Amino acid sequence: MTPEEANAHLEACRGEIDDLDRQIVALLNARAGVAARIGDIKQEAAMRVYEPKREDQVYQNVVATNPGPLKGDALRRIYERIMDEMRSLQRDRMAGRQEAGLDRRNG
Repeated sequence: MTPEEANAHLEACRGEIDDLDRQIVALLNARAGVAARIGDIKQEAAMRVYEPKREDQVYQNVVATNPGPLKGDALRRIYERIMDEMRSLQRDRMAGRQEAGLDRRNG
């Protein structure tokens, strides 16, 4: 393969990566929207944001449905970060609702 051919193949692969990244961003934001709704429900029910048993279920589901090539432990690390960001989103929304006086338990 010549350098020019290699560059053409790389450019095509990078275009695929860009398309996939856009899809991942859309899916992460959709997931965040659901996580935000869950946080609202938890706030109204005076429940804690962090639910270790539920997070373990998510990790198990992700690993069980993984066809590869990523290894299960790699996916778990990725999802640990995703879950951390989702918890932060829920906490930020809860704090914002409380500051705005929207916490129905207190008003």
